[in-house]
Amino acid sequence: MSIGVLTAGGDCPGLNAAIRGVVARATAAGADVVGIEAGWQRLMGGTSRRLTRDDVRGILGRGGTILGTSRIDPYVHGDGLESLRNSLDIYEIETVVVIGGDGSLRTAARLQSDGLPVVGVPKTIDNDIGGTDVSLGFHTAVQIVVDAIDRLTTTAESHNRVMVVEVMGRTAGWIALAAGMAGGAEAILVPEVETDYADLGRRIKARHEEGHDYSIVVVAEGAPGPSGEVSSAGVDQFGFSRIGGVCNAVAGAIEGVTGFEARPVILGYLQRGGSPTAFDRILGTRLGIKAAELALEGATGMMTALRGDQIVAVDLEDAVSQPRLLDPDRYEDAAWFLA
Repeated sequence: MSIGVLTAGGDCPGLNAAIRGVVARATAAGADVVGIEAGWQRLMGGTSRRLTRDDVRGILGRGGTILGTSRIDPYVHGDGLESLRNSLDIYEIETVVVIGGDGSLRTAARLQSDGLPVVGVPKTIDNDIGGTDVSLGFHTAVQIVVDAIDRLTTTAESHNRVMVVEVMGRTAGWIALAAGMAGGAEAILVPEVETDYADLGRRIKARHEEGHDYSIVVVAEGAPGPSGEVSSAGVDQFGFSRIGGVCNAVAGAIEGVTGFEARPVILGYLQRGGSPTAFDRILGTRLGIKAAELALEGATGMMTALRGDQIVAVDLEDAVSQPRLLDPDRYEDAAWFLA
């Protein structure tokens, strides 16, 4: 049996741990593993390589992905499953383990319905994939943001400034909420909850008048700005929309209401890079092992998921049917600790 494994979409910490889990479990059962490079791109035409247990030694704590990745999509940039058939035949791949975010897993679900056996592994720092309590990479991203907030807090305090920290989160505010709570932010702005910017300014002004001369505001990149619109940054080279820069408008609005100096900070790709935390190393390993077991059993059309402390299999189609958004009640719970 030959199992393909690929990482598609944006990178995140823990991908190599998942690859290692797939290879270790599959090869132990006597299966061959084909590492598909550059996501769907190389499966649409190009080279791939066999992966042995020795090939994945020493990669557990390494960031990024040894296979590389891209945002190429066989349905957007090719002819769907037909674009992959040649490579699948050359390497005799029977099942593909797709380690991806919501877009990549939606593509995987579509390929499954078109006849390609797939198993999904949820990875995204946005934590917005349904069916799982936590997605691979989220834990590390939050820790990176908290570390940044800790550093920004000391400089904000020294200069009596408001720091507006923009974090990733196109449609879901999981990173903003978790990092904002852990970092002691005075305000957290997310896509799921409307922000009253006049009230935000008044709250920060009142805080400063009470003797607290600095504030930290965390805003998800997909949160609407003072104009009510999401900040657009055009499209990328693959034709997908880009967003970001809302912190600039938020900082301007805060300055306008309070008169205090507000500095915007975009953390950007820092959140996706570097070594994974111990949690993501373990999670990636467990998700990868389970994915290999599902492939070996022929249980395709499924996604591995963390439910409580157990790794389980869930229906892939159901998991990607709608994004896992932040529950407003969860946000309201956090409001007790703000300002």
